[in-house]
Amino acid sequence: MTTYISKEISAELDAARIAGLKKTSRLRVEFGDNTFKILRLWKDGFTVEAETTPQLRGLVDIYDGARHLYQCLIIADEEEAGEMRYEFKRSTAAADTAPLDFYRPPDAPIALLGYED
Repeated sequence: MTTYISKEISAELDAARIAGLKKTSRLRVEFGDNTFKILRLWKDGFTVEAETTPQLRGLVDIYDGARHLYQCLIIADEEEAGEMRYEFKRSTAAADTAPLDFYRPPDAPIALLGYED
């Protein structure tokens, strides 16, 4: 026995699945001045809605709400079931502070307090 689903029903199922992913995802990708919702994110890439998102390429920033997670260099992989998949060529975790160029011991004082007579 074979299962056959018409193209119209398949498109409606994909649209419902994508709408559910968009509703639950807080992740977004920024490309220039534009922001697009990320449907799924994994170690090597992410997906966005293919219908409403233009072709992305190059350096992008990934956010979870207002928190900057990664700065990534991406390439387009393939479109499948209404989702466009992108792969990371490079993914760098964003940090709140500048990196130190020296070793800081774990027991180092945070600040030096002055003493006046």
